[in-house]
Amino acid sequence: MTRQDGNGFVKCDFGHRHWGLHGAAGLLLSDPARGVLLQRRAWWVHHGRTWALPGGAVEAGESAREAATREAHEEADIPPGLVRPLSASHVDHGNWRYTTILAAPIGTLSARVKSAESAELRWVRAGEVARFRLHRDFAVAWPGLREHLDRRLVLVVDGANVVGSRPDGWWRDRRGAAERLRDKLAVLAGTGLADPGLPGGGEWSWWPKIVLVVEGKARGVATVPGVEVVDAEGEGDDKIVAVAREAREAGPADHVVVVTADRELRSRAEAVGASPFGPGALLGHLDSV
Repeated sequence: MTRQDGNGFVKCDFGHRHWGLHGAAGLLLSDPARGVLLQRRAWWVHHGRTWALPGGAVEAGESAREAATREAHEEADIPPGLVRPLSASHVDHGNWRYTTILAAPIGTLSARVKSAESAELRWVRAGEVARFRLHRDFAVAWPGLREHLDRRLVLVVDGANVVGSRPDGWWRDRRGAAERLRDKLAVLAGTGLADPGLPGGGEWSWWPKIVLVVEGKARGVATVPGVEVVDAEGEGDDKIVAVAREAREAGPADHVVVVTADRELRSRAEAVGASPFGPGALLGHLDSV
């Protein structure tokens, strides 16, 4: 295997010709102060002289996220460590797939043309992107991408409800059960979450900000990277609603999702602008990490 083993054209199941034997990926980097980073493709590449995103073919054994950040580094000199992925949009053509990684910069970073495949790099306001001569596929995808631009998924987890939804002996050690849930959530925060019941449906995946709310004997569980643990000193439902409300106020554009099966709590969460998500669906994902 070499670094070039993904290079080559594929005719997808829809009859279109695409670059990338294992699919392709691009990085949609958005900076609120400057806009989104666009790349004008060199004249000699596929769809040359059009504007799109830094990106390219996925190599064998490489994730779309790894491919997008690697290509952005190779083409635009963007260090992968200074990129925080928020979500991903997936376009599935059967035997070929394109993934757009939507991300935010960590701190201040600059971009420069580093590869002969790029003719120019430019920060462009979201409202002005459609005025450019865009790559055909990027032009089609842009309206949907813009809908979720700069938006995080904030997952507020009702710890007692999720733990209590599975009779695995959690009542013998409530704190231990909460810690096991926290640790699995931390893994999920890193690998990402895709579900038809989440914003964007099955064509999107998210690297969520996770807040786990615990109560009673589970209080005192420590926060770990990827999961903020919040103690409910009084009623757990009141704290969950407060956390959801604060998340909506802190990031009005963010998708706030409350994980609980409690009908009253789901209604209260919706009243503050959050969406409900079932514990069973979450546990199904946690079982696979």
